Amino acid sequence: MLTHSLFSRRQMLQRAACGFGGLALADIVHAATNPAAARSPGCVPKAKRVIFLFMAGGPSQQDLFDPKSFIRDKHGQPIDSPLRPEVIQVGTEKYLALGAMAPARPRGESGVMISDLMPHLSSVADDICLLRGMNADNPQHASATNQFHTGVFTEVRPSMGAWISYGLGTENQNLPSFVSIHAPGVRTYGSAFLPAAHQGTPLTVPLDDKTLPIENLRSASANEATQRQRLDLTRRLNQRLVGELNGDANMEGMIQNMELAFRMQTTTPQLVDLSKESQATLDLYGVGGGKPSDKHGRACLLARKLSESGVRFVQVTMDGWDHHGDIRGNLPKLCEQTDQPVAGLLKDLKQRGLLEDTLVLWSGEFGRTPWSQDLSGTAPIDKHGREHQPQSFCAWMAGGGIKPGFTWGETDHMGYGVIDGKVHIHDLHATMLHLLGIDHTRLTWNHLGRDFRLTDVHGTVVKEILS
Repeated sequence: MLTHSLFSRRQMLQRAACGFGGLALADIVHAATNPAAARSPGCVPKAKRVIFLFMAGGPSQQDLFDPKSFIRDKHGQPIDSPLRPEVIQVGTEKYLALGAMAPARPRGESGVMISDLMPHLSSVADDICLLRGMNADNPQHASATNQFHTGVFTEVRPSMGAWISYGLGTENQNLPSFVSIHAPGVRTYGSAFLPAAHQGTPLTVPLDDKTLPIENLRSASANEATQRQRLDLTRRLNQRLVGELNGDANMEGMIQNMELAFRMQTTTPQLVDLSKESQATLDLYGVGGGKPSDKHGRACLLARKLSESGVRFVQVTMDGWDHHGDIRGNLPKLCEQTDQPVAGLLKDLKQRGLLEDTLVLWSGEFGRTPWSQDLSGTAPIDKHGREHQPQSFCAWMAGGGIKPGFTWGETDHMGYGVIDGKVHIHDLHATMLHLLGIDHTRLTWNHLGRDFRLTDVHGTVVKEILS
């Protein structure tokens, strides 16, 4: 009987009828008893898993990937504002051009533009595809972050990791299908109306032996047998309640998650333990020795281990990119913290043969303006920062069917508007799902009488960046 499954009969018939993910009958039956079970995608995938490196706060594309000679030559001088007259941006009234904090140069054989502030990323330029025409809809951090992660910036919707978990399941039944390292908020890893089993597991990278990476990871029982008995009793009581309620998806999700939690108590402590990693691996990621890159190096190394072990979607958040003031002093520090870990991740994936079927995405929620911002109103321009800019920003992708050493998109002479190769958030999501073998228009869930999807009613696969 599938009546009490996390997938209703209607949902599963709907998935089969629309050709969602090309589900075989065995996949459907398996999903009925285990919603996180691995499932076959609808077409041949280029990628099996995703690592999303989220630069929270909005990295400055002008300083890192898309410098403009017009802005450089006008540094410190007023420029015409492209904004509508009724738009007010605090601290930008003078609209002074703010030149790049460091030179950006063509890197590798491909000539991808990368700043001197990112020497490690520059060494793997031929592996990345730079998107210089990214576009979002909201200039506020929380709303823009929600849109990047869920496709909308107002309503509560499933995050893209939850959608991918729902579509493909996990490759390792002892681990969750979706893990969010240093999550910036529950909405960025929530499952909303999807079954609870697809919600991301928040994880904090342990910097010492006392820090638990996941809450309640250590068993309170004296031994595994006792813990198993306790869990069996709890499961029987919960299942009795489910029967009395004639089925309850939330309760069944809780039962499944408790079983997963029990398995994780056995497998995850060894997985998050970095003490057995070789010194060469730690050095590759910039871990140890009091290095500025230690925290993010640990997070990126753990992302590789989780992905290699079968976690379908791993998100790593690296915050601090919100440079409204003194970007000249602060941006180099943040690049020093993140550059080596990110490049180390790409190198490690590649040398292990994982990059070809692992899709890596690097992006913030939006970019920053070519003109300066002075919140004090009196600071010299070398102490200014930049305001938010969703109209255009940069992201990059690597591996998993993406064209390497390629640049797509172009902005206007001041780096404000996209004039060619625009990629909206919906297009990015559609492209990611396509690389995973999923048609974004068919990955749906019926809720409140209508079918919802990650891309809503939008999204076009960006075929130009596919290998």
